[in-house]
Parts: sequence; structure tokens; C-alpha cells
Amino acid sequence: MTPNPDPPARSRRRDAEANRIALLDAAGAVLNRDPDASLDTIATEAGLSRRALYGHFATREELIHALLTRGVARVLQAVERVEHPDPPTLLALIGVTLWREVEAVRVMAQFTVRGPFQHELAFALTPLRDRVRHAVTVGRATGRIRDDIDADVLARLVEGAVLSVLDEATRSRIDVPTGERLVALSVLALLGLGAADARALIDATPELHS
Repeated sequence: MTPNPDPPARSRRRDAEANRIALLDAAGAVLNRDPDASLDTIATEAGLSRRALYGHFATREELIHALLTRGVARVLQAVERVEHPDPPTLLALIGVTLWREVEAVRVMAQFTVRGPFQHELAFALTPLRDRVRHAVTVGRATGRIRDDIDADVLARLVEGAVLSVLDEATRSRIDVPTGERLVALSVLALLGLGAADARALIDATPELHS
């Protein structure tokens, strides 16, 4: 029978895991402000030394890769829980869910178009994009979503609407309830709903409010 690790060993593992989480949290916060931030800046934000950082991540790219992997998993897990039979409402809910994962989404949005991670990140987000595209297709077939824009193009525009609100939030510090409503209104407008219908749908859907 293998003996249990001694208490100091367990404590060291807990400390190491806590430091790793702190580094990833710090990287998310710092890279949201400056995608080109240095490892020194990230380590300082985490309250750790650069040497401690290198104990977990050998390179800046390795750290960013771990951060993006965590962000993708977090976003996909959150979106998987979103269900609704009405396609416009479902898409608004997906958009609002992405807004609520704002930190992870901002970092991913930056690196989708930057450096060596863009193709890997786009592939990792395929389940999310497939779900948006499917909801658009179903909505078009049932007359709930406009059919004068190609389904693939419309799905990409829906993604873009969410990212546009995130960009605006970075500049003007939009609060959470305002951001949620802006995301939902932007998505529904793209889908072809008029302003009054979009407001009524949002007001009638409790899940769209914090």
C-alpha cells in the first residue's frame, strides 16, 4: 500500500496550484489591458516573482496558451447550459452568456486575430460557432429570423455584435446590466427584430437579466 504524501508535500502542491491560478488570473487581467504585456508585469500583478512564474510556464506563449485553454473551456461550459426553444431568444441568451464571461472572451477575441494562436483558437471555438449557426438556420426556417442575409454571414455578425459591445465596455466601463441589454438588443436587431419586439422579448425573458 502506497503511503499518503506527508502534509508538507500536500501543502506545497496546494501552494503551487494556487500560484498557477493566480498567474492565470493575473494574465487575464493584464492582457485585457495590454495584449503585449511582459511576463514581469504579469508576475507583479499576481504578487509573485518572475522566477516563480517560470516555475509554471517556461515561455510567454505557454502562459497565454494555458490562459486561452482555460477561457475556451469556461466559455463553452457556460454556453452549453443555455437552452431555449425560440432561436432569437436562444441567440440573445448566448450573447448575454458571453458577456457574463467578459474577461475570458475579451482575451480570446484579442488573440483570435493575433499571433500563433488564432487558428487553434478558432478551431477550439467551433462548437460555439456551430451552435450559433444552427440556431440561425432553424430561425430562418421557422420565420423567426431574417432570411435576406446568408446564414453563415449572419452567424458571424451575431458574434461580432457581442464583441463590439465588449470593445465599447473596455472604453466606457459599461456596467453589467447595461452590457447585457446592449448585447441582447444588438443580437436581436441583427436577427431582424424591430426595436419594440426586441425590448418586449428581453423584458419577458428573466434569464436575460442579472
